[in-house]
Amino acid sequence: MTDVAQEKARQIDAQLLGPGGPFALAEETVLGERMTVFANRPGSLRAYVEQSVTFGDAEYLVFGDRHITFAEHARAVASVAKVFHERYGIGKGDRVAILAANCPEWIVTFWATVSLGAIAVAINGWWMGAEIRYALEDSDPKLLVADRKRLERLGGQDPGMPVIEIESQFEALWGHDPGASLPAVAIAEDDPATILYTSGTTGRSKGAVQSHRNVIACVMVTCCNGMRTMMLEPPSGPPLPPCQFVTSPLFHVSGLHTSAILYLATGIRSVWNVGRFDPVEAMRIIEREKVTGWGVMATLVWRIINHPDFGKYDLSSLRTIGNGGGPTPPELLRRMQRDLRCALPAIGYGLTESSALATIINGSDWLAHPASVGRPLPTVELEIRDPEGCVLPEGSEGEIYIRSPLVMLEYWRRPEATAETIVAGRWLRTGDIGRMEDGRLYLASRRRDLIIRGGENVYPVEIENRLAEHPDVQEAAVIPVPHPELGQEVKAVVVPRQGATLDPAALAAFVGETLARFKVPSHWEIRRTPLPRNATGKVLKQVLMGEDNNQFVED
Repeated sequence: MTDVAQEKARQIDAQLLGPGGPFALAEETVLGERMTVFANRPGSLRAYVEQSVTFGDAEYLVFGDRHITFAEHARAVASVAKVFHERYGIGKGDRVAILAANCPEWIVTFWATVSLGAIAVAINGWWMGAEIRYALEDSDPKLLVADRKRLERLGGQDPGMPVIEIESQFEALWGHDPGASLPAVAIAEDDPATILYTSGTTGRSKGAVQSHRNVIACVMVTCCNGMRTMMLEPPSGPPLPPCQFVTSPLFHVSGLHTSAILYLATGIRSVWNVGRFDPVEAMRIIEREKVTGWGVMATLVWRIINHPDFGKYDLSSLRTIGNGGGPTPPELLRRMQRDLRCALPAIGYGLTESSALATIINGSDWLAHPASVGRPLPTVELEIRDPEGCVLPEGSEGEIYIRSPLVMLEYWRRPEATAETIVAGRWLRTGDIGRMEDGRLYLASRRRDLIIRGGENVYPVEIENRLAEHPDVQEAAVIPVPHPELGQEVKAVVVPRQGATLDPAALAAFVGETLARFKVPSHWEIRRTPLPRNATGKVLKQVLMGEDNNQFVED
């Protein structure tokens, strides 16, 4: 960045973040710790629903042939909230679980729940029966709102709480009382609003509890970055009304926080993918709806760019393509720059525990530093520390720590896991490895054992535990395999019991009986020699991946 550009950036930052600016910063106490916050912010997520009525008959949601305005949505939220409270007794602190494909009912349920001061539990819609039952038992919801397809995965078993089936029952709630008012219950900033499940490398999924403050902070940093980018680099081409294409699931922060919530708060029209992603239909939508932005997993961009019909559709309305769900292959970034010249990528780093975001890079800054994931966003403090927790100097590689109003409250009912992750000063230990250079973050790796397949987190221990249940498996390890489209795929290295014969197809079917499809390994290695281990018995996965030689010999 030239001296002139740097001075322009400093002036814009002062205008946005300084006293009297729309994103003025202040210092306040958050959960006992002093930190930087946005001075002017809503007090709860319900305020976004209240404010959204000013957008009137402008469209908020487009799902296929369903077009829902901001005013219609606000009426539906109030009506559903009234039913939740009067019929099901939903009140402050109660959990409402949502288990469904992306649909307007999912979004209305979310807003109705948080408007009551209750907690929306977003259950992974790709999970199988055992995983769904685990989340329901863990979160202990007072009500389950689900679609028919996912209810069928429970195999007819009673989930243990009242159920509202979307296809047959939700319409009556939607129109129950069109004149209802939004709930008036008092909601504090640090009251919990959502539970999103995110796996840890040591076992089962954990529920990351995010407060109203956390989610609002995500909206604020996103809006601030968007305004800053527009002021620094005004978009080229004829002005178009903002329209976002959403292909991320609502049970992810990308689909919920930076899509459904953000667009209600800002009055932006959003067009949602319905059903399985189809690259041709996606290109038709972008062309027909004049889509200006798309927050997308890298795998879907690959499918667009590599499709034989790419070039037959006018995608020039695209101004930005955001990506942050996993490793982005350098070749994909080059192809995006070459083939989608109309749309520069915005690359971000964050995790569920930081309410989606911590850093971001876009525009010309990305072109100059394509290996970086950007600078810390306003209100975000970032440190690189060694294994003892000491801060490392710039350029040194270590674990990334984050402190911000974005950092979650806790892991649901897991005080020990919370204490291991949120340490003194409310610093979040990410487990990710990186370094800082000239104020920008560079990732070295994301959680050593974590596999990110097409934006979905896959934790090997879950698959390894399942394989260990197979009667003919002696031991197994799960590792990542690079993939040009998905980023990574899942590989299982399996040692059979003596005298047994293993068939990869049968093993895949066995894993798929209890785990989601994206967790089933697509690569298999059957070996007769034991897995390499260190002196403490830990499997040396870097040896299995060919990154190192086995330096341990059994005595």
